[in-house]
Amino acid sequence: MMKYSIVLIALFVCFSIQAQYNKEVVLETLLKTDTNSIGQRIEYPTFEHEEVTILKVTIPSGASTGWHEHDFPVFAYLLQGELTVEVENKKTKKYKANTTFAEVVNTLHTGINCGKEDVVLIAFFMGANGKPLSIHAH
Repeated sequence: MMKYSIVLIALFVCFSIQAQYNKEVVLETLLKTDTNSIGQRIEYPTFEHEEVTILKVTIPSGASTGWHEHDFPVFAYLLQGELTVEVENKKTKKYKANTTFAEVVNTLHTGINCGKEDVVLIAFFMGANGKPLSIHAH
């Protein structure tokens, strides 16, 4: 009986969250995952002073981010262009405009714009106050 009560409560919470918006508001899930782009489990680190940073990143044609890594979750929404992400194990992934992804953690990678137009993305860094957003390889 307890099991059914928990299920009913969970359903009620889900419907009440959806009901918080006017019916004219359209909700579209862009990303819902518990792993990042190479299958690592997403884990939220604990910092003394958590901080979220949202950046608009523009990568010109032929340019790259350079090899770097993050030690906390980073999520991105690609607004324009096609982004090629190369990971240290030589695997590559390509992302087209209007797609989302969870970046790799503690793994060297680089974002490359191989196309003719700028790559523009919005990146959400789930870091800490005073902590660098990325660590560049030397």
